[in-house]
Amino acid sequence: MVDEESVRTKFGAPPGVCKLGGDNEPLYAPWMPTLYVVRHGHVHPSPSDPEDPELSARGHSQAASVAQELHGRLPSKLPIVTSPMRRCRETAAPLCAMWGVEPLVEPRVAEVPGPPPELLPRAEWIRQSLLVEWPEFIELGQSLVNGYDSMLTHWRAGVLEAVLACPHDAVIFSHFVPLNVLTGQATGSNRVACFLPDHTSVTVFETSGQGIRLLERGREKSAHPVTVHPGR
Repeated sequence: MVDEESVRTKFGAPPGVCKLGGDNEPLYAPWMPTLYVVRHGHVHPSPSDPEDPELSARGHSQAASVAQELHGRLPSKLPIVTSPMRRCRETAAPLCAMWGVEPLVEPRVAEVPGPPPELLPRAEWIRQSLLVEWPEFIELGQSLVNGYDSMLTHWRAGVLEAVLACPHDAVIFSHFVPLNVLTGQATGSNRVACFLPDHTSVTVFETSGQGIRLLERGREKSAHPVTVHPGR
């Protein structure tokens, strides 16, 4: 269950504006928070750790650019939430430095866990994920790893729970598949890849504690193939 006081401390919410439901209910506020969800920057083609790759030089440049974009776009500083993956933390770093904000690391917005590469090469897993709906994707994982279906179902639910737990406006640095989970929930699409968010594109959602609405779809990839690094 979410601890109300710790979330207030992280997000600066005054006493009385947030309340908790039951054990399976998210923390929510009486207003409708706006969430600016940023996909991480371009990843290094030869990372020091393939399981948790760093940004490339282009990715660092993209991170600096999106920090300037958000700083100019938003009327005031907001809390910053980031996936624990290195590529997201590095993408968030310029905005954190610009605003003097310590990011909240949220494991639930990390990238989707991939199957063991010896069972299905990452490139093929990505290709198949872009073509199917969630039931097929979950079935594919279960055919490779026993228990993968429940793990993936839990992961997907956790992405939504994490954003619904934000008590007010925030900037969230996340990944390709979590962005699609949120967009699919908001638009009623059951496709794993219902859109193709580009690196450092900003997709804007509004939440009500129990639901999510898409306000602005982020810039999409067009000329280049999608790259997704599964979370581990």
